[in-house]
Amino acid sequence: MTSQADWRVFLPGLNRRHFLAQAVAGMGLAWRGRDPGRGRPARLIVVFFPNGVWPAAWTPEGEGREFAWSKTLAPLAPWKEDVLVLSGLRNANSASGDGHYAKSAPILTGAAIRRTGGINLWNAVSMDQVAAAEIGRTTAVPSLELGTEPVRAVEDMGYTTVYGGHIAWRTPSQPLPKETRPKAVFDRLFRAESLRQPGAGRVLDLVRDEARAFSRRMPGADRAKLAEYLDAVHAMEARIAALAGTEASRDGLNESPGDPRDFPAHLRALLDLGVLAFRSDTTRVITLMTGNAVSGRDFSFLEGVRGGHHDLSHHENDPEKQRQYQRINQWHVEELARLLSSLAAIREGEERLLDRTMVLFLGSLRDGNAHDPNDLPVILAGGRSLGVPLGQHLRMSEPTPLCNLHLAILIRLGITHPSFGDSTRALF
Repeated sequence: MTSQADWRVFLPGLNRRHFLAQAVAGMGLAWRGRDPGRGRPARLIVVFFPNGVWPAAWTPEGEGREFAWSKTLAPLAPWKEDVLVLSGLRNANSASGDGHYAKSAPILTGAAIRRTGGINLWNAVSMDQVAAAEIGRTTAVPSLELGTEPVRAVEDMGYTTVYGGHIAWRTPSQPLPKETRPKAVFDRLFRAESLRQPGAGRVLDLVRDEARAFSRRMPGADRAKLAEYLDAVHAMEARIAALAGTEASRDGLNESPGDPRDFPAHLRALLDLGVLAFRSDTTRVITLMTGNAVSGRDFSFLEGVRGGHHDLSHHENDPEKQRQYQRINQWHVEELARLLSSLAAIREGEERLLDRTMVLFLGSLRDGNAHDPNDLPVILAGGRSLGVPLGQHLRMSEPTPLCNLHLAILIRLGITHPSFGDSTRALF
């Protein structure tokens, strides 16, 4: 058994007892007098998808609570009471730039980026980082930035592709690098530096005795909850080991699979790591890019799809390309539904983890064929206990700043801001 001195930290900067306490507190359990009915944190995860949508299959018919699901959004039908579909939002300052980059980079900032091929980056601080500066101060990881594709900095249409690979910006000139490797994310969340060395052993093997002694002081129901959580960490560790064993690194930096049929497992591992991070209160703010702007990922793992995402998004009104493009859009929505199911399955006292977690799912283009930045595809899910007006399709009567939504999210996170970006008011 590795000595206590060798593995004294399970989350960066935290000792073993704090790790266990944080796991318990994150599940809303009483520890050291904490009231399980109070002080549960609000959380935010932003899931970005590239290359726009096929509009004819995206927007629901009707509005308010009486609406009919579109073909693309149909996977969300079981989650109607946990979903707010938004139509009519635009990111006006992104319209002045060409292509994808000027629209993807400011999706969470509302700014107009500076056109540059590699130096003098300029954007604004993103909404998630405004949130992290406030609600991330007491967590081990203030914010977690995830993605499925690395950033290879080259120039395209006069823009550096750095703009297309980042939606989280700490300062106007500093995007936050995202982690694409599930194993690296797991290590950051659950291993101290000394535990990241070869042969260090599995996390739960190292904490088993401590956890057993800790749990004996807890009520029976809480012991079961802690055991359930630790089992989930153990299962995730095993999944990531299996994934790493089957995925060949293409460039030494990214564990993305060479075979596109492995992409779903890779993305789901990242999403599930995010759920575990929320569950243990390791972080309260996450951004995840399912692909970079202009992503050409091959979606041939989907039945009836043959080709790359970006190419199919430029459908040129070809019905066959539109059909395949729509199927890719629908797959992303299916993964959103899966995420909602995972969050809803975890209890925090009388609430679900989903009830205090807002899930912002959005793209920076309407129709990828037109590079249209108006009437963006946007869904906000979860956050019932935070006052999100769920269960409806909210259609704006006139083009409305996307930053109105960002401001509303910040307010629901408990952050008081008079405005954000080009907002005119909070959306709700």
